[in-house]
Parts: sequence; C-alpha cells; structure tokens
Amino acid sequence: MAFFRTINFSDPLPTIAGEGVVLRTPQVTDYSEWVALREASRDFLTPWEPTWPADDLSRTAFRRRIRRYAEDLRTDLGYAFLILRSSDDALVGGLTLANIRRGVAQAGSLGYWMGKPHARQGYMTAAVRAVIPFAFSTLRLHRLEAACIPTNNGSIKLLEKTGFVREGYARDYLCINGIWQDHLLYGRLKDAKS
Repeated sequence: MAFFRTINFSDPLPTIAGEGVVLRTPQVTDYSEWVALREASRDFLTPWEPTWPADDLSRTAFRRRIRRYAEDLRTDLGYAFLILRSSDDALVGGLTLANIRRGVAQAGSLGYWMGKPHARQGYMTAAVRAVIPFAFSTLRLHRLEAACIPTNNGSIKLLEKTGFVREGYARDYLCINGIWQDHLLYGRLKDAKS
C-alpha cells in the first residue's frame, strides 16, 4: 500500500539543495568518482558499514546498485542520493531514505556515508538538514529513524544536531564490519525542530 505518495515516478527525482551541498540521484556515469572516493575512504568507512562484497567497487556491482536504487524509487521503498559539494560538484558522500513504510506507519530509515577527505566539514549535517523537508513534505512521512553504533560519536552528534532523539538501544541490531553490533536507536518526527 502506498497512499500518501506524492512523487511522480515518470519524472527523475528532484535535486535537493542544502547549505553548501546538493543531493541528487546516483547515475551510472557517477561510477568513476564514486569508486575513487569509496576506495580512498575504505579504512575510514569499514568500522561503520556492512562488510563490502569482494566485487563492491566493480563497475558491474555499481550498475546493480543503480538498478536497485531505481527499483526502490519506482516501488516507493527507498530514495538514494549522492551528496555533492555546491561549489564544484565534487562527490563528498551519500545518503539514503530506505525501508519506507506506508499505511499507518509513514516512516523510513536514514542512512549515510561520508568520504574521508570530506569528513567533519559540515557536509553531512547540511545534507541531512536538506533531506528532512523532502522526507516530511514531498514524501509525506511522519517519522524518520536512524541507528548508529554507540562508539560512533560523529553520528551521535550529527543525529542529535539535526533533531533526532535517542529512543532506545538494540542489542546485536546490525551486522557491521562482519560483527553483530549493538546500536543506539534514534527517531525524528515531522514536527520536531532541529
């Protein structure tokens, strides 16, 4: 059931402008820049992400990723964005609204990654702040959720700075870097202030 959906799927997903960043849908032509940033950031990202498949950085895997994003968009299950620096269109990271649930929930999960050269420069804060109105107004969600490993102080600060409230603790919640890890659970409601 997908009531409350407001996106017209015959049109491309709109770009979203934020303070110093632009969010847009990933395209096959982004492969070279994406793979360079992900490879350069592998050690930085590994502690916070699921184990990368052996072929994760291959062109074929990237095409599969783009097809999955397109299918998630078509079925209103998820919305993937690349985060570009406004000043020069350089790729700095990525953000997803995933696990969209309609009906009585009207909720989705926020996920994100930042390339190591661009970390701690405010780009992710700007991107999350930019995607929140899209989630609540365009997608008409009522609630956004996010989870992070308790030792990920950067994510904790990001979520709290952007209006997410800690709501719980989930034991062995996600398999990150090959290990089932506990996570702090956060939520942000449509009318919350950031």
